Amino acid sequence: MSEIHVVVGAGGVGSAVARLQAARGHDVRVVTRSGTGPEGPTITHVSLDATDRDGLADVAVGATAIHNCANPPYHCWPTDWPPLAASLLAAAEASGAVLATVSNLYAYGRVDRPMRPDMPAAPVDSKGRVRARMWQDALEAHRAGRVRAVEVRASDYVDAGEQSPIARQVPALLAGKRLRIVGSLDQPHSWTTTRDTAAALVAVAAAPDAHGRVWHVPSEAPRTQRQALTDLARAAGLPLPAMSATGATALRVVGLVNPTVKELLGTLYQFTGPFVLDDRDTRDRFGLEPERWDDVLARVVAEGRAAASAGRAA
Repeated sequence: MSEIHVVVGAGGVGSAVARLQAARGHDVRVVTRSGTGPEGPTITHVSLDATDRDGLADVAVGATAIHNCANPPYHCWPTDWPPLAASLLAAAEASGAVLATVSNLYAYGRVDRPMRPDMPAAPVDSKGRVRARMWQDALEAHRAGRVRAVEVRASDYVDAGEQSPIARQVPALLAGKRLRIVGSLDQPHSWTTTRDTAAALVAVAAAPDAHGRVWHVPSEAPRTQRQALTDLARAAGLPLPAMSATGATALRVVGLVNPTVKELLGTLYQFTGPFVLDDRDTRDRFGLEPERWDDVLARVVAEGRAAASAGRAA
């Protein structure tokens, strides 16, 4: 039976969620300020600032689920997320739709072991505190019977273009230039794909027994940044250029003029020590497996080459 699904945000995850739900024959309403997003016969684009509570509630009337795939500018999370999260929660409560949210691992703070979904929140920076508060508010509303809420948490994306520590290196790799990374080259790190995140979000939203808790997105085995970039060069059929790591001192200097770089200081710990997620619960409950690492890197390289070609033709 056809359902209505509201997807807030049309980045890599939001677009993938919209396509997955449309492929299942559902009506999909993609909400963005620009009114743009993936195309499809059952996909409708809605131009709306999602902080507009009444407007979002109207869009969500009759919806089965609201998929929160929004991503405010990195340096604006403390100011932009609270009103947006409150609007999403209000729309879910008014419509009765499941509120399924994409989040990250910031809420756990500094860790010395693989992160599990049942670990307590211990954020160490403003962005982590915002994300932890969002989930706490949703969980309290869920436990009070006001909404049905669920959250999936992903690690850093391999395939999110300029937002990815790995994919953003493709232009330099193709040009044979030095690869400049943040943090350590040699600490194990979990990497997630936007497609796997979308698949996990769709799965947990549709399972009533999965609501009221956090799930981790199935992700490939941890790799250091050096290993990941070596694999990326191999996927491109190119020699690995020289690599260098940027530490806190350099970030502070650049951060004086770049607010996004300045915000990286608060999460630098994620790249200077082990940062590994435990996704066993999601794999066991839903039978989900991550995309093959080699396939992901081949896609990242192909997308990077296509972007480079388009840039030259422009």
